[in-house]
Amino acid sequence: MRSLDSFRRRLQEEGPILFDGAMGTMLYARGVPMDACFDAVNRDHPELVQGIHLDYIRAGAEVIETNTFGANRIKLASYGLENQVRELNYRGAKIAKYARDISGKPVWIAGSVGPLGKPLAPIGVISEAEAFEAFREQVEALVEGGVDLLVLETFSDLQELRIAVEAARQVTDLPIVAQMTFQEDGLSLRGNSPEEFAQTAEHWPVDVIGVNCSMGPQLVHEFALRILAHTSKPVSALPNAGLPAYREGRYFYPSSPEYMARYGAETARQGVKIVGGCCGTTPEHIRLLALALKELRQKPEKGNQTLVFVREWRPPAPTEAEPQPTELARKLGKTFVISVEVDPPKGFDPTKDLEGARLLKEKGADVINVADSPLGRARMSALAMAILIQHQVGIETILHFTTRDRNLMGLQADLLGAHALGIRNILALTGDPPHQGDYPNVSAVYDLDSIGLVRLLRAFNEGRDISGKELNTRANFLIGVALDMDAPDREKEMDRFRRKIEAGAHFAMTQPIYDPEVLHRFRREFGPVPIPVLVGILPLHSYRHAEFLHHEVAGINIPEEIRLRLKEAGKRGREVGLRLAEELLQEIRDHVDGIYIMPSFGRYEHAATLVELVR
Repeated sequence: MRSLDSFRRRLQEEGPILFDGAMGTMLYARGVPMDACFDAVNRDHPELVQGIHLDYIRAGAEVIETNTFGANRIKLASYGLENQVRELNYRGAKIAKYARDISGKPVWIAGSVGPLGKPLAPIGVISEAEAFEAFREQVEALVEGGVDLLVLETFSDLQELRIAVEAARQVTDLPIVAQMTFQEDGLSLRGNSPEEFAQTAEHWPVDVIGVNCSMGPQLVHEFALRILAHTSKPVSALPNAGLPAYREGRYFYPSSPEYMARYGAETARQGVKIVGGCCGTTPEHIRLLALALKELRQKPEKGNQTLVFVREWRPPAPTEAEPQPTELARKLGKTFVISVEVDPPKGFDPTKDLEGARLLKEKGADVINVADSPLGRARMSALAMAILIQHQVGIETILHFTTRDRNLMGLQADLLGAHALGIRNILALTGDPPHQGDYPNVSAVYDLDSIGLVRLLRAFNEGRDISGKELNTRANFLIGVALDMDAPDREKEMDRFRRKIEAGAHFAMTQPIYDPEVLHRFRREFGPVPIPVLVGILPLHSYRHAEFLHHEVAGINIPEEIRLRLKEAGKRGREVGLRLAEELLQEIRDHVDGIYIMPSFGRYEHAATLVELVR
């Protein structure tokens, strides 16, 4: 049994401390699917985890980490296991302790705590309080299970790591190792450099700071030395075994045990206190590293003086380019703008929708907005459809872009690609949950909500990504947001709308309305709206159509008198529905900056008639 201060005493002694290697990739190598919940193996197959611990102990590791990297309630929720935080962490600690007991060797048990897996507010939707509680809950279970220290690892957000440290310190006085991960350019995903991390964490109540995961041994060596130069704390370095390759249905890591052992020993020789491995490292990597460290202790002068060349790091300088406004940006606030929605097809053939866009252009529409799988139903990519319309029809588009289907990396990648392909008008949406549509078992991502997406687009326009990393030029996205003027909780909706404007929105598009008083009431309650607003118009086709929208579609309220007019119209429902839309337009035209027409059932000819009437 290790005492509370034994690890801290070991940190003060000469010579490096050897941690173990990967857990997740070892479980994968032993048959656990990559898309499974590795933390749940503590419950379902504890013998697998125990065997890996024993292999690392026999290889020479002085510290083994629990199989709990993702065992926080936010990550576990994606597997429906958010209520098993205590069980999985407690079991993880007990399995590691049992492996130590079997081995008979005095290794330390480190409770592994990883990031939450979703970005924090204001970029994401996880509040600081929620993050703190998630980390506190996990650490409590690890401490209850009997760990000797905590390893907070693979964090790419300095703010999130700070919260994890604060939560852990509220629970325990155990030693804490706090580690970040960096990309090839020397910055974390949130734009933190090793130097910034070191200077900030210098004042935290942690025992060790360092780097893990990241790239392979070379870059982790470099990052660790950069941290070492800016802190008085001991430093750790636990690299991946290179960048993985996917071959014949399996992942492979290229760095050999011999190669990693050389770099690990050199990193230790230059003053890094903790070495070991992360993804892709095996007991064989750790065995050879243990031998290299033993040789280093015996013959420190034999350290390879020319093994590594540390590059001088400088942030990339942005290339200034004057962004040009889109055609829609030039028109908004100056002319009455008419936008019409085109839904991508459910199949492979976009011909009907392209023809509809041509007709709408001929009748005088200014822009076509392209929906992104509305109601959570699978359709052709909205981005692909927007590109087809711009290239084949020659009219600008507004791309509905949801955060539902993309993680933070995918969001940025798709937006960078959209900008390069000429799609510059973006309606930032959270997106309808997929369980509302044709695929009830499909999960959503939601790393960001619509406000976070607005902030991301604004960052691109300022020449940086969401992490603050400088890009080589600035974007010129025109950022639109959704607005429900008749929401059940209007105060909440108005507050979100204000936050969207503060985040950087340029214009708004509303849910369809059928009563001018909805607009007038919103203007009275909200006050002057500082951005242009396009009001949604969805022409009705029949009494049945009106009843369906009113009673079965959230966010649409149709006054009873309008529904009665359609009921009385009988077979003349489309004609009366178009007349109702025209009457509404006459009432609101002088109070808004434009309209956003939504043709029902892909009937673009009816939308075209309305466009003609407005023009």
